[in-house]
Amino acid sequence: MQARSAETTDTNNKQQETMRLPSRRRGMRRLALVVPMLLVQPAQAVPAGAGEPALPRVVEREGRHALLVDGAPFLVLGGQAHNSSNYPAALPKVWAALEDAHANTLAIPVAWEQLEPSEGRFDFSYVDTLVAQAREHGKRLVLLWFGTWKNTGPAYTPEWVKFDNGRFPRMRDKDGQASYCLSPFGEATLAADKAAFVALMRHIRKIDAGKRTVIMVQVENEVGTYGLVRDYGARAEAAFRQRVPAAVLARQPAPAGHPAQGSWGEVYGGYAEQYFHSWAIASYIEEIAKAGRAEYDLPMFVNNALREPGQPGQAATAWRGDFASGGPTWDVIGIYKAAAPHIDFAAPDIYMPESGKVSAVLAGFQRPDNALMVAEMGNAAGYARYVYQIVGKGALGVVPFGIDYASYSNYPLGSRYTDRRMVEPFAQVYATFAPMSRLWARWAFEGRTHGVAEGDDRMPQTVAMDGWKATVSFREFQFGERRYLRDKSEYAEGTELPGGGVAIAQIGPGEFVLVGQRARVKLAPSADAPAMYARVEEGRFDAAGKWVMERNWNGDQTDYGLNLPAAPTVLKVRMRTYEH
Repeated sequence: MQARSAETTDTNNKQQETMRLPSRRRGMRRLALVVPMLLVQPAQAVPAGAGEPALPRVVEREGRHALLVDGAPFLVLGGQAHNSSNYPAALPKVWAALEDAHANTLAIPVAWEQLEPSEGRFDFSYVDTLVAQAREHGKRLVLLWFGTWKNTGPAYTPEWVKFDNGRFPRMRDKDGQASYCLSPFGEATLAADKAAFVALMRHIRKIDAGKRTVIMVQVENEVGTYGLVRDYGARAEAAFRQRVPAAVLARQPAPAGHPAQGSWGEVYGGYAEQYFHSWAIASYIEEIAKAGRAEYDLPMFVNNALREPGQPGQAATAWRGDFASGGPTWDVIGIYKAAAPHIDFAAPDIYMPESGKVSAVLAGFQRPDNALMVAEMGNAAGYARYVYQIVGKGALGVVPFGIDYASYSNYPLGSRYTDRRMVEPFAQVYATFAPMSRLWARWAFEGRTHGVAEGDDRMPQTVAMDGWKATVSFREFQFGERRYLRDKSEYAEGTELPGGGVAIAQIGPGEFVLVGQRARVKLAPSADAPAMYARVEEGRFDAAGKWVMERNWNGDQTDYGLNLPAAPTVLKVRMRTYEH
């Protein structure tokens, strides 16, 4: 975590004590004592002093992470607006879609060009309107700073930056030709970007310190460079010949067969240019984040335009022009941690719809030293199932992109639709999680949650839990086994494409909360012991976190597992074993 003032540290220490929940190692017996309290108690704010709510922050315990908002874990059920929806006149179409989606958080750009149209003259009118309207609609905000880089390019910089290549230099290739991308070694560029960002953070503190509407800030957007592995300008060349900083070596050791210390080329060989570019951009971002947090200490993160995900035990390949070199890809998170300590985490943007790739991306970014949050995701219907997997893995949140009703579709990366047909698949899932989102965030921080999404292969999946396991299958009818069918190729209506998912929270010994749709779940002890359902209640959690039962499942509803229908459903399940 970043350095804090004595006053902030004291406040944070008090919050740490408040949030000190029993660890998994203390066992489910103690969890059983805690969970009933969680089910009836709403999340309470922890005072920061003088009636002011606690600053949002990202915390870590035993390799798990939580985003604290008003002193308690918060689950971001978000939507990101289109890049050009960051103007007051466009906001009504944003709020309408967010309301329909049952989202609790809006991620939306603040562009350098709109904040500082002429050097030194700042216009905060859009920010003021945005924050005021977010409060009116009961939404939290994640601000996306589109500064030096947005999708690697300078499109959102002011014109006085964009076209002054003498003062604000672009990267150079080996032949000295200018790239489209601004150089991370541009001293004037860094100074100007930092000044604008500091002004933004100062203004947010002024208008929002007592409300905490803004809960996080993304610094830059999808940084890196396409088509050029690094900057070959004079300042970059001089830096490339220097020794690799010790902090980087501690996080990103030399590949086998290379010296443990030396220049970038000596230590990293074929990876050197990508790693160097990652360090240069991360160091640039660090200067901006550090200065911004000195003004207003909100959590900050970076997002990543993905490269192909790695597989377990598979080393990353060297850059071959196939992704944005220098960005916080899964293979250089260590470099970003070393170079940018004021950035809390690196987050993936997922626009690869294949289930195997999604799982690999999540595994690559969820690390003991890096909180998982999906900063962007496709808004096509097929992505909705991944919310169960992402939330079940204990992520801070998930933010599909393009959740507004502007007449613009980013198909094929997302949905073809720009109306409620686009929002509806996510709305069903969000509406189910929304009343219990604070509870779920606490359970996730405790390490009690699990999640699966239906794979492209449609095959069953097994989830290992504390003393129990869950087998999740898909394309099932709600009654009977497939072997009973006369036509084995017959499937339930609406399952032509993968769309099932389940998130499971183990809230006590043999006690579970299941949230899901289009899936069959069978629970069994990990050991070879007979068990049966003691109670299976369908219902919901109300706004105070209290369980409200609708009915108890039994007989036909449980004889063949727990068959979650097409509409997202919440079950509270208690299992018991018995003697042979």
